[in-house]
Amino acid sequence: MALWIVYIIWGSTYLGIQVAGETIPIMLAASTRFLAAGALMALIVMRSKGSLRMPRREFLSCAIVGALLPGANAVLFFAEQHIDIGIASLLIASVPLWVVVMRLGLREHMPTLAIGGVVIGFAGIALLLRPHGGATTLGITLCVISAVMWAVGSLLSSRLAMPANSLAATSWEMLIGGALMLPFAAFTTHNFDPSVSSIAAWIYLVTIGSVVGYTAYTWLLVNAPIGLVSTYAYVNPVVAIALGIVFRGEHLTTLAIVGAAIVVGSVAVVVREEPPATPTTE
Repeated sequence: MALWIVYIIWGSTYLGIQVAGETIPIMLAASTRFLAAGALMALIVMRSKGSLRMPRREFLSCAIVGALLPGANAVLFFAEQHIDIGIASLLIASVPLWVVVMRLGLREHMPTLAIGGVVIGFAGIALLLRPHGGATTLGITLCVISAVMWAVGSLLSSRLAMPANSLAATSWEMLIGGALMLPFAAFTTHNFDPSVSSIAAWIYLVTIGSVVGYTAYTWLLVNAPIGLVSTYAYVNPVVAIALGIVFRGEHLTTLAIVGAAIVVGSVAVVVREEPPATPTTE
């Protein structure tokens, strides 16, 4: 049940991000989403008798990761105003591929199968980048930037001194990320007149997308094999594509469908070899 929650909820956040960003200023939507979600996560930690206190070194680590991961999500907010959610989800699904590339750049040994998966995966991405009615150059560029930021944040989170309580770490990452974005929101918010659907999408992202989704994910990390948990990385895009078709009238060209299959397949190979520890969506 928890695995299906992660599949469906995190796959649906792409739709939520696009709808929320339609009438709520992007930086305002992103910053307040993470501030609210971080506060709710902090309450959960305290209600479960956990502690939000941590050594200064761990707090600094949370601040660094908080600038990158929620920051990547803010970039995705901008991207999804210029690209179909199906294509966006596939580009974000490339995060494990970017992590492997970065680890190779650090001269780390990687399984041959993972390297092969990366090569094939980027070939699939190349097909997705061909002219497509549901994606502009700006939208594609922002998605790639977002994916790279997520990859850097994921890589650092596995190497920095992080709190043992992952919920506490996540709450601080969200709070710090949201706080860093807030000043930009103040300068970019004009004519604030959100629609009911955008407000509903924002609430969904805060409560279901962030709090429920991440709580289910952390439960799975303790109670399920990491290989099984990691399948979210290539199931989420399938959910996002389906929702885009049903609710947004999106469609994929034949080339995009081939590219999508290649990307999802390559991510499955890479994740099987190198399961991700940090989720690529919230």
